[in-house]
Amino acid sequence: MDLEAPGAGGPVLQARRLCKTYGSGDTAVHALRDVDLEVAAGEFVVLLGASGSGKSTLLNILGGLDTPTSGELLFRGRPLTGRGEQALTAFRREYVGFVFQFYNLIPSLTVAENVALVTDISNDPMPVDEAIALVALTPRRNHFPSQLSGGEQQRVAIARAIAKRPRLLLCDEPTGALDYATGKLVLEVIARINRELGTTALVITHNAAIAGMADRVVRLADGRIASVERPQRRLTPAELSW
Repeated sequence: MDLEAPGAGGPVLQARRLCKTYGSGDTAVHALRDVDLEVAAGEFVVLLGASGSGKSTLLNILGGLDTPTSGELLFRGRPLTGRGEQALTAFRREYVGFVFQFYNLIPSLTVAENVALVTDISNDPMPVDEAIALVALTPRRNHFPSQLSGGEQQRVAIARAIAKRPRLLLCDEPTGALDYATGKLVLEVIARINRELGTTALVITHNAAIAGMADRVVRLADGRIASVERPQRRLTPAELSW
């Protein structure tokens, strides 16, 4: 799927009047209402909002896991809406890395084997051991998920997501199942990927403290963007407290 054509500059993602409605009539749920959002290449964006505000729906549409009811989504100036499931699958495979609250590792495979699953279907993957080193798990490369802590499993999930060199790293509550100290370690990894690889990162969280490490903070409420803020200075995860 060629979305890297010369001259496709500008924002890496553009959402225009995105709406998402589930159901119809009196039982219709309006998950997104006329959302406009642009994301620059290499930007670190935090999406904040209460449960039901539309954060996950927006992230799923931006990553090609879901489609809007109406509106338009562009990646590097090329439209994604209306392309069909095959094209969206190719978009996800080639350009997007996902990290979720629960790690979704295959229990019978080692750390290295879990990461290698993604490199087998990528056009230009990084070496498996390079991805594992980026998340500081080299000594654990031959361990199984059951032998790892929750934070280590989440770092494996991040290594798996970045091993295909995605343009976008989309994280849905990546620290939601972790304790304070472990959550900070995972945030350090995400910040490092954004900083060192230039990967555009969008992180969903209900934890307002995490907003301090963002270039931009987008707050959602009732399916709409309620506010957009730009912190005066990006904090390191070590400087966050909650």
